[in-house]
Amino acid sequence: MPAVLGLPRTPGQEGRKEGGNAGIGKATAVDLARRGARVVLACRDKARGESAVYDIRRESGNSEVILMILDLGSLNSVRAFAQTFLKSEPRLDILINNAGVFMTGQTADGFEQAFQVNHLAHFLLTHLLLDRLKRCAPSRVITVVSSMHVFGKIDFRTIHKPVKGMWNALLSYCNSKLANILHVRELANQLEGTNVTCYAIHPGAVRTEIGRSFPRWLHWSLSFMQLFSRDCDAGAQTSIYCATEEGIERLSGRYFVDCRLSEPWPQACDDQLAKKLWEFSERLVGLTT
Repeated sequence: MPAVLGLPRTPGQEGRKEGGNAGIGKATAVDLARRGARVVLACRDKARGESAVYDIRRESGNSEVILMILDLGSLNSVRAFAQTFLKSEPRLDILINNAGVFMTGQTADGFEQAFQVNHLAHFLLTHLLLDRLKRCAPSRVITVVSSMHVFGKIDFRTIHKPVKGMWNALLSYCNSKLANILHVRELANQLEGTNVTCYAIHPGAVRTEIGRSFPRWLHWSLSFMQLFSRDCDAGAQTSIYCATEEGIERLSGRYFVDCRLSEPWPQACDDQLAKKLWEFSERLVGLTT
């Protein structure tokens, strides 16, 4: 039975994407559980996570769905989670980095919220679990990104520093999504020859609750736009495709939209920038000095 670790982030603070109890993360987990996978949900909120586990077991008919607590807003939580997971779970075949946040503020580690939750914490956790992924190869890493990366910029002087205001929060979100794609690109280079592959996926415009903390005028605008967006089951399809489709191994490090290979914005294809971001991220999370 393949083992899947999904990183849905449950809502509990305004502006955070739906995760284990709803949204793309839950839809992905239900589908993979129906396929017979052992699914580990990594959620920040215990009560919501337990509710999600109950729902996924009921909808999938699979009892091999468990909860582990993880707060991506704390790098200590990431390290503790990885240690617990590696002690208790002998297999890791698919890692799905689905979590996301859109809000201002500073994490306990002193970093900008979106940059840490969306990029740095995923970067660290993926690193800590790589040996297990290699041992269970062929295995895969899926990272959920966004078309908003087209507005992103990697400025190493400021990208990790806390910001204020909704406009700056939007820019930080875009920056973090660009960082996600660059991370996947360099990860593929680092993993060449290991039989571990990785993919960046854009789920499309999906009806979620990420805009709950926005100003009223922006919330109304997004609510109107969501009338034309897809539901979470449809939004999960590209994650599921890259997690399960045979024959895409040669496309490791690439960007997928609507279950098809696509090309991201040019700055997301910069191998030198991807390598520099990798080294910068290593320093920030304490992997190097």
